[in-house]
Amino acid sequence: MLYEQIQSNKRRTIVLLVGFLILVGIVGAAVGYMLLNSLTMGIVGALIIGAIYTVIMISSSTNVVMAMNHGKEITQADQAPELWHTVEDMAMVGQLPMPRVFIIDDASPNAFATGNSPKNAAVAATTGLIAIMDRHELEGVIGHEMSHVRNYDIRISTIALALTAAITLLTNLGSNWWFFGGNRNHDNRDNNSSGGGLQILLFVFSIAVMVLAPLVAAMIQMAISRNREYLADAGSVELTRNPEELISALRKLGSAKPMQNVDPSSAALYISNPLKKKAHLFDTHPPIEERIARLEKM
Repeated sequence: MLYEQIQSNKRRTIVLLVGFLILVGIVGAAVGYMLLNSLTMGIVGALIIGAIYTVIMISSSTNVVMAMNHGKEITQADQAPELWHTVEDMAMVGQLPMPRVFIIDDASPNAFATGNSPKNAAVAATTGLIAIMDRHELEGVIGHEMSHVRNYDIRISTIALALTAAITLLTNLGSNWWFFGGNRNHDNRDNNSSGGGLQILLFVFSIAVMVLAPLVAAMIQMAISRNREYLADAGSVELTRNPEELISALRKLGSAKPMQNVDPSSAALYISNPLKKKAHLFDTHPPIEERIARLEKM
């Protein structure tokens, strides 16, 4: 069951990322038609923009993420012995380099990992997490975060964010063109060309894509985030060999209060939603109850 779930979650992520790339291409085609009367040029331009955004975001420093979340690095075991040794043990079990370790001064229990590869990874835990978790529960949480590192989840989330940003840029370009008189130029071009029915169809298609694409992109981005949480849960069990550790930790996380100074743009990184909003279509995390139910089946 464990390895079946891991493989199933990986396949879902691949499907979602492929769907994301297809969506970028469709948006590019729509905007290319609106601006340049060329579907092909629009697709190529959209993919180039997506690639540029991805490279820029992947190159962002871990220090920026930690600064945004008020994380303070610890560099010696005696500064937070239990956290340090748990991270060290989980890294060893996962055959990963020892990540940098940070503590966030917040009474609400939570944790997250960042870094675009195991070589530059960092793990952060709140003071609340360290205070209420016993060693086994802490292992479950850190095992979850080390699974994110091992699975390159931060890189995948960054790609999804970059593609969402690219789609937003493209739809804004198309919308601005429309509002500033591009529709009149398009009508004149259609009146002077053959195949008016097809031109009208493509035009309506382009408008619909620009309206719906940001919504669809957000849905895919959140679906990827939720799927990677399930995968990291399963990965934690693989490292600890005991699903009860993470189940017990999740129960405590589910009843916790919201964090005080969390950066909203980083909310998806945490093991549980630090904002504690009710689950909905755009939630970055699966419901705690569903995560526990899956773990109980292992």
